[in-house]
Amino acid sequence: MLVVALVFAILAALTHVYIFVLESLLWTAPKTRAVFGTSEDEARATRQLAFNQGFYNLFLAVLVALGAVVALAADDTVGRTLVVAGTSCMVLAGLVLVLSDRTKLRSALVQLVTPAVALVALGVDALH
Repeated sequence: MLVVALVFAILAALTHVYIFVLESLLWTAPKTRAVFGTSEDEARATRQLAFNQGFYNLFLAVLVALGAVVALAADDTVGRTLVVAGTSCMVLAGLVLVLSDRTKLRSALVQLVTPAVALVALGVDALH
């Protein structure tokens, strides 16, 4: 079950790298504005906020990916701890998003489902 958990954790990390690219590198691009439902003026006005937020997503992705590598290659306990810390933050951030704006349900689910599956799989694995 650990491998299943780590696969979902890596998928969550990759999703958050993609979000980083959109928020920090492509925020004002027409396709990114369409994804986030922002106008050109809104994108320009919020560019610095999105840039910073994108890096939060990148740091979570790095934390989870590093945890997965450590869990498989070096120290199971340290690796699992890093994965749990990162994926928990991803899930909580998704919950904050949907609770703050119900119209963002789809985006919140993209952000939180995969790391939630990783957490459940880690929990099941810990029971065995």
